[in-house]
Amino acid sequence: MAEATLRTAPLDKTRVLTWLQAYGVYAGVAALLIVNTVITPHFLSTENFRTQAVQVAPVIIVALGMALVIGTEGVDLSVGAVMALAASVTALYLGYGLLPALLVVALFAAGVGLANGALVAFIGVQPIVATLALMVGGRGLALVLLPQLEDLRNPALASLGSGDVLGIPYLILIAAALALLVAFVVRRTTFGRQLLAIGDSRPAAQLAGLPVRRVLIIVYVVCALLAAVAGVLATARLQASDPTSLGNLMELSAITAVVVGGTPLTGGRVNIAGTVAGAVLIQLLTATLIKHDLPPSWTQIAQAVVIVCAVYAARGRGKR
Repeated sequence: MAEATLRTAPLDKTRVLTWLQAYGVYAGVAALLIVNTVITPHFLSTENFRTQAVQVAPVIIVALGMALVIGTEGVDLSVGAVMALAASVTALYLGYGLLPALLVVALFAAGVGLANGALVAFIGVQPIVATLALMVGGRGLALVLLPQLEDLRNPALASLGSGDVLGIPYLILIAAALALLVAFVVRRTTFGRQLLAIGDSRPAAQLAGLPVRRVLIIVYVVCALLAAVAGVLATARLQASDPTSLGNLMELSAITAVVVGGTPLTGGRVNIAGTVAGAVLIQLLTATLIKHDLPPSWTQIAQAVVIVCAVYAARGRGKR
């Protein structure tokens, strides 16, 4: 009997870890919803859910791009700087109209993504080093273009930040549409399969004749463009451009959402649904602590605990 117990204990532990890897983030979201329903006044109000969804939308959008990069066994630390750069450029070119300003923002973001991708794909710089350089340089450029906070009074931008369709804010609709689009690309397109193959084994992908460099550059450009979208939406919601603070630590929030959502840092897999749930989990955790008057430092500690738990559960998950 004792020997049977010893034989089944590792199996039970393995099953628990496997379950946590697949469903832990969803269980965490459900648990926070239940706890808040019981202890947080007015948590179930429509206004509260609307507020939480609007606040988490930029994080989801940035995390989608981060998930693609991590799927190639990379990382992008420049997403927060791209958000700040998008805010600065939007303020500078908004006088020409919203659409021209958005086009210029897209050009700046694509330039950052192209630089990141070129450093990684052609020069062979480690992704964390390459994107760290653009993280510092991008934030510096944003501050050079717009050294201080600037209020923006533009009806089109205000509509983008506060408008809705049938009561659903544009920010939520845009985040949902982008999540569905990225999930489709990863699961149903040749590009998605190439991305996962590169993350699983770049040397094997090169031997198989896959366009490794092209895919890597596209992934980093897409990640930067999504960060720029998040930056514009955050600017539109605030009706102000603040490159000094916009996007601060966003790269950490995005990486946390991706890892907690079940995408391994070793690449080869991308879990889009889990990434969205991971962002929601972080937002609910932060909102819970704030609503109960706990200081911001507790929020950072709680996020650290979540990251440690996710990394522990991911042990052995690795590549496919």
